[in-house]
Amino acid sequence: MRTLDTLIRGLQATHRGIWVGTPLSLAVGLVLYFVTASTIEADSRQRFAGHAQVARNTIVARIKSYSDLVRSSASMFQSNYPVTRRQFWVYVNGLDFQNQFPAIETINFAEYFTHEGREAFEQRTRHVPTSDGRLPPPFEIWPSDPRDQYSIITMVEPAIAAPSIGRNMLSSPALTAQHLMLRDTGKLGSSGIPIKWVTAGTKRTGLAIRMPVYRSDLPTSSVQERRVAYIGSVGVAFSVDRLVMGVIDEMPVKNARMTLVDSARNSEEPRGRILFDSTKDDAQASSRFTLFAGRFTQTLAIDFTGRQWNATFSVASHEMYSGFEEFMPWLAMLAGFISTSLLYALFHALTSSRQRAIKLAKGMTRELRESQAKLQLSHQNLRRLAAHADQIKEGERKRIAREIHDDLGQNLLALRIDADMLANRTLASHSRLHERARATLFHIDATIKSVRQIINDLRPNVLDLGLSAAVEWQVAEFRRRTGIACELVDELHEAVLREQSATALFRILQESLTNIVRHAHATKVRVVLSGHNNSFVMTINDNGVGLGARGSVNSGSFGLIGIEERISILGGTCSIYSSDGEGTTVEVSVPLALAPLQTHPQDHSAETVH
Repeated sequence: MRTLDTLIRGLQATHRGIWVGTPLSLAVGLVLYFVTASTIEADSRQRFAGHAQVARNTIVARIKSYSDLVRSSASMFQSNYPVTRRQFWVYVNGLDFQNQFPAIETINFAEYFTHEGREAFEQRTRHVPTSDGRLPPPFEIWPSDPRDQYSIITMVEPAIAAPSIGRNMLSSPALTAQHLMLRDTGKLGSSGIPIKWVTAGTKRTGLAIRMPVYRSDLPTSSVQERRVAYIGSVGVAFSVDRLVMGVIDEMPVKNARMTLVDSARNSEEPRGRILFDSTKDDAQASSRFTLFAGRFTQTLAIDFTGRQWNATFSVASHEMYSGFEEFMPWLAMLAGFISTSLLYALFHALTSSRQRAIKLAKGMTRELRESQAKLQLSHQNLRRLAAHADQIKEGERKRIAREIHDDLGQNLLALRIDADMLANRTLASHSRLHERARATLFHIDATIKSVRQIINDLRPNVLDLGLSAAVEWQVAEFRRRTGIACELVDELHEAVLREQSATALFRILQESLTNIVRHAHATKVRVVLSGHNNSFVMTINDNGVGLGARGSVNSGSFGLIGIEERISILGGTCSIYSSDGEGTTVEVSVPLALAPLQTHPQDHSAETVH
């Protein structure tokens, strides 16, 4: 019966978990779906904007090349005026329009004169031969009605455009205003009016770029001077369709649409003149300003000789998605649903076994605390053992140094006295024996020096005079042995420390200086002895490469660990600061209040072996 009740409660809990977990998993899956879809859409929109910018830059580069061509042609006319039709044909033939400027259909020169000069102009041009040397048909100005000013096309290439020779460019008010403005400003410009003879019979749009030409021997700094020096203008007529030809095809996007609109508005075209539309369907082209749902649209401005064009690029959003990107939101939704279901099932299982987990955690915590207490006790015992071993080692060093000093030192001193006496007595009578005695005396001195060095390595006698004197001696020895500049700043002079603390600080100084010599590559060391908050502070600083630049630390090296342990045993603190290329600073401090007054024993171990 009890087993049946347990089973029923388990089934009820599972039923409640399903009713809660399923809606939660669906909600998470939907959120991931919309987030993934939004991210993919934003990335695709950004990529399309980049493609549109590249296409726009291509169009701008082509417009600039055609503008540069007009400028160079105007410069040619201005420097070689008058130019014959043969010279003009040679110049145009060298430009290689078909390959270098495929959008240009014609290039022409229009000569400017007033009504008073019309008769002289007709007489002069009537017998001018064509580029092939033959006489042209009778030259006529059209429209032929008299006007105050004329701008007559006298030269045009290629020859297929010859019927335009004789046309008066000032035959309409709009063109007249544009030409006179170019004459007065001296700048490159365009009227923006479609050229009918270029677009006749087709849906292509033709435009022109013109630039005034002045006499090279007259000034052109003011408007009046430019009017006097004005001799005509040179221009090119080009097809907008050919200008942008290939731009859409070069975009790595299928079915992209491009619309090019001159933003200048008038009563007939309030939204601007459509110059180019890559869409073949007229109904679709007429709605170019509508932002369709599910389409990416990017509109960029293009400067055309002072007129603003708007290039609008658009594409259906699905054209920017790869097959994986279209499937990715559904995959994210499925992954969110499955992962949330699994997490909820895990959460439900963890919740149902909460009491057991808490009980297990309490038992583990108790065992961990007991193990931690044992570890701390073991660590304390190890520290006490290390401190005791260090005391024994220092005591043994002191004893050995004293015995070496008392026994070996005295014997060497006596031996030296005998050898010195022998050398003095044989100086005059036995030269060879004298030389042997002097050599023996030299070896005895070297041995005494070695003994003195061994005693100092075991435990310097100067340490019995106090820590300040020992540090001063060690710094001097460091300078003498290494040649590294070492500065000592002693702010306390007569600091009182117990022997264990003084010895530990001295050993720390030795260890630090040894590390500097081996690893730091320093040129300057500074040792400071100071007091702070009833503590004795020793700081060792160098200008070496720092700890980080020394490479990996040797696993068998315990220098820094030994320093920290020595200070920890004394109840002090140890701080090490280092930066790459800026040196290392070791700062140790021991409390003064914990130590009884240090005495300086006057035993014979403080004597120096002579």
